[in-house]
Amino acid sequence: MTARRSFKKDRPLYLITDTAIAGLSHIQIVRLAIEAGITTIQLREEYLPKKDIYKAAISIREITKKYKVTFIVNDYLDIALAVNADGVHLGQQDMPVEEARRIVGNKKLIGISTHNLDQAIKAQESGADYIGFGPIFYTTTKNTGHPKGIEVLRKIRDHIDIPIVAIGGITWENVKEVLNAGAEAAAAVSGILTGDIQTNVRKFMEALT
Repeated sequence: MTARRSFKKDRPLYLITDTAIAGLSHIQIVRLAIEAGITTIQLREEYLPKKDIYKAAISIREITKKYKVTFIVNDYLDIALAVNADGVHLGQQDMPVEEARRIVGNKKLIGISTHNLDQAIKAQESGADYIGFGPIFYTTTKNTGHPKGIEVLRKIRDHIDIPIVAIGGITWENVKEVLNAGAEAAAAVSGILTGDIQTNVRKFMEALT
């Protein structure tokens, strides 16, 4: 059996696309972010028809492959497989990790969003390669409950061994605090997509050095 892929711990900034916030297409977002140095991108689209998401994913896969950027598709396992993305990110209401693993095998990353310790432990036991955990701070991007805070992130880190991608209200000003609390990476949406994408990415990168 082929060894399972591992989440790259040397890629601490994880961009999740959102066309409404950016006022740009997914492809435009991806091009700007990669030019500024982003090395992990998740395509997240909840409103377009799947055929349009698939078309965007094909183009993004071509770009990310060229620049050796890790490409994750949110929710849609079939699209992730069809475009040969590096992995899929699941929500708590999506297909169970075990079933997704049975379908994709060990060559693709599987991440799952978690919001408490029990979910984090279950994700690890189910074979997830990494978890998304949050919201760490207050955010209006997506309604996933009250902020968990840095101390809860530390608690999660103490109980699981797989990588944590922290999410929720993360900006270039607080990203280092999040990584110091045990996350391998920080996912950003509005923190990167509000305003000038390239300037924001560079501020994150400077904060992480």
